[in-house]
Amino acid sequence: MWPRIWPYPRVLAHRGGGTLAPENTYAGLRCGMQAGFRAIEFDVMLARDGVPVVMHDPGLGRTVKGSGSVFEHDAGDLAAMDAGAWFAPAFAGEPVPLFTEFARLCKEQGVWMNIEIKPAPGFEAETGAAVAALAAQLFAAELAAADMARVPLLSSFSDVALASARLAAPQLPRACLISALGPDWALRARALDAVAIHTNHQHLGPEMARAVKDGGFGLFCYTVNDPGRARTLLDWGVDAFCTDRIDLIGPDFA
Repeated sequence: MWPRIWPYPRVLAHRGGGTLAPENTYAGLRCGMQAGFRAIEFDVMLARDGVPVVMHDPGLGRTVKGSGSVFEHDAGDLAAMDAGAWFAPAFAGEPVPLFTEFARLCKEQGVWMNIEIKPAPGFEAETGAAVAALAAQLFAAELAAADMARVPLLSSFSDVALASARLAAPQLPRACLISALGPDWALRARALDAVAIHTNHQHLGPEMARAVKDGGFGLFCYTVNDPGRARTLLDWGVDAFCTDRIDLIGPDFA
């Protein structure tokens, strides 16, 4: 369906501002943009009412003040919670973004998105379908024009979520998130018609990197915070990576 190449930016700001701002927030997005980044990786899950929100953890308490699960709160309630005070007092009151508003802002600002579908256990299919459908609506014009370099890339550790995303919006590109590539990585990727493999750089070597590229897939690594390691990965043929250290590794590093 899509060319087996990497038409996207090569260095992404991890969850927005990396180590410089609270993750998965508008403040993080602004921080990454101020550092020159026009590509971002962020996480999306469903609130109790089925509305996608930009969050990484299924449970409250680490980055968002509160207790219990994301799925015990409606999206409007989550949006009123504090997602910034944990990082620094200056970010107190930073809201949990709604996915559609966050993605729309990224699009308006020319920020390309790697959207990680991050479902809580038992909500894989619903999350994949909801995120894919909304992303396809937002980028309907680009999809109609086959302007794939501007269309978001959906990724997930959940094959169920990716399969559901494919059913909801088959025209959107997908990537398999696999921490360490086992013997079945290619079978899983082809079964989902994935265009790329996203993997933990700590488990990657040059032989496996070449195998992924020879298989016709894009190759993306997370989360690369050392410039020397980043250069090594690029030398192995890795197409792109995300980083927390946007102060050390700039958007033009590759």
